[in-house]
Amino acid sequence: MDTAELYPQTFENNFTAADVLQILHERDWLVADPTPNQTAWCERSAALLGAKSPDRTGLENLLALVFHYDAREILAGTDAHLVLSRYAARDVLRKLANLLLETAPLTTERFNEIIEALKSELDIRGRELFHPLRLALSGRSGEGELDRIVLLLDEAAAANFSVPVKSARIRIIEFCSVLD
Repeated sequence: MDTAELYPQTFENNFTAADVLQILHERDWLVADPTPNQTAWCERSAALLGAKSPDRTGLENLLALVFHYDAREILAGTDAHLVLSRYAARDVLRKLANLLLETAPLTTERFNEIIEALKSELDIRGRELFHPLRLALSGRSGEGELDRIVLLLDEAAAANFSVPVKSARIRIIEFCSVLD
């Protein structure tokens, strides 16, 4: 699958780290002056999410996926039932959980390794692979912008924002513990 398939809708990126910081302050996700790690995270967020956001509200909605995660709430939604009823969805989640239980942070390289492992071990592609992963880690199924959310989780958790961010590892544990 090429990048155009993973990230089909792209907008001009009009957002900077200052825009992300402003949203974080407005939503009380950051109440103090940013640390260097938080500033770096804001820069990366603007770069990753800005081109996937048609406007400021879109950017804010994507950032909300980083800062708010409740597996019970996610699994109560219709979207979750649709995703989990698809072929091999629970196999994807089981394998993903095993891979994320390792203590290494979820970087771009590790994310790509996990995707390749899932593809080769489960022999599935497309939405059967990506939608359960995106649902469990970002809280929504959908397109490639959610992969970018996943890539921001561990860095955000380590940056110690005012609102604790759940890492990818914590999210998959919470998701699987609520899954019946």
